[in-house]
Amino acid sequence: MDNPTTLNTDNFPILGREVYGHRLVYLDNAATTQKPQAVIDCLCDYYTTLNSNIHRGAHYLAAEATERYEAVRGKVQRFVNARHSHEIVFTRGTTESINLVASSFSQRYIKAGDEVIVTGMEHHSNLVPWQLACERQGARLRVVPFSDEGVLDLDAYAGLFNERTRLVAVTHVSNTLGTVNPVAAMARVAHSHGVPVLVDGAQAVAHMRVDVQAIDADFYCFSGHKMYGPMGVGVMYGKEQYLNEMPPYQGGGEMIRDVTLERTTYNDLPFKFEAGTPAVGDVLGLGAAIDFMESVGMERIAAHEADLTRYAMERLAEVEDLRFIGTAPGKAAVVSFLVGNAHPYDVGTLLDKLGIAVRTGHHCTQPVMDRYGIPGTVRASFAVYTTREDIDALVTALHRIAPMLN
Repeated sequence: MDNPTTLNTDNFPILGREVYGHRLVYLDNAATTQKPQAVIDCLCDYYTTLNSNIHRGAHYLAAEATERYEAVRGKVQRFVNARHSHEIVFTRGTTESINLVASSFSQRYIKAGDEVIVTGMEHHSNLVPWQLACERQGARLRVVPFSDEGVLDLDAYAGLFNERTRLVAVTHVSNTLGTVNPVAAMARVAHSHGVPVLVDGAQAVAHMRVDVQAIDADFYCFSGHKMYGPMGVGVMYGKEQYLNEMPPYQGGGEMIRDVTLERTTYNDLPFKFEAGTPAVGDVLGLGAAIDFMESVGMERIAAHEADLTRYAMERLAEVEDLRFIGTAPGKAAVVSFLVGNAHPYDVGTLLDKLGIAVRTGHHCTQPVMDRYGIPGTVRASFAVYTTREDIDALVTALHRIAPMLN
């Protein structure tokens, strides 16, 4: 399938540059996506024509900025099909979203002896916050194992539940293995035990249609910068019933209803969880990124990336001594691999000299690397602007550097 957009690289200005005299081939999209001109223009427009704090001002700029900011909240609600706009909480990104839930949820619902279920393929951002919460509360983690192919053991998962289970935290798409986990089915199992589910959607929302009600996620977290939007903004979706009962994550302006020297009462949702001045321009940029994705079509993006992933697996298999890490059926647009005994950093550095940007290392999933007994991988990840020619360039470069890796 051709690139599903009618856009050329002028719509993503950075893709027109050269690196070390070579055309930039950007294959590090799981770390962050590049930004279309519309998002860049939105940020510039905000700071040149509208810059103002929101919600508390009576003047024109404050009113317009507030209106546009809250319009994006409604846009995000529709994008993920949340039931209410006040279930959308703006944060700095997936990491802060998960930390918010881990802190506030554990204060309200987790006590000594309780258990939280995670999987062995979680990003550190969906593992460390739960380790910290369990340490604070005297609880413990239970871990769902996965196969050599990168598929969760769902029978083992079902066997982890007991009367002490308080929450399941699972990634929708593994940032290292590309596995698309059956989060809706996992939520049904959890809910049959009365246990809520948090889904880390950082690697999903830019690549497939996400419907939080269809998944029946109790919490769903994601970042703007992985979906063609700015860095420094993200979303924590949470079901109203939990957000009403959870205590605030931070104190300060905007999250209060009334403050005296003796006590504070808290604001309504979602403002209870949005202390301080938000990243207004970045939120507007997130709205522009959603507009961009919807103008292309999430179904077209998903089909394009599925084709690229199949093609990449076929072409990369031609490289001598290359082995894949993560071969789950229906995997997302992430391909991790090693070449012979070469260290992934060496492979990445040589590829960089040829203008090819990939990610190397443990990808903030050290337990995954321990599972395979490796220090890290080379990871190529794709986006709406990735082409088959980009993958051909990667394969050609790997053939070229192979003699240097022996």
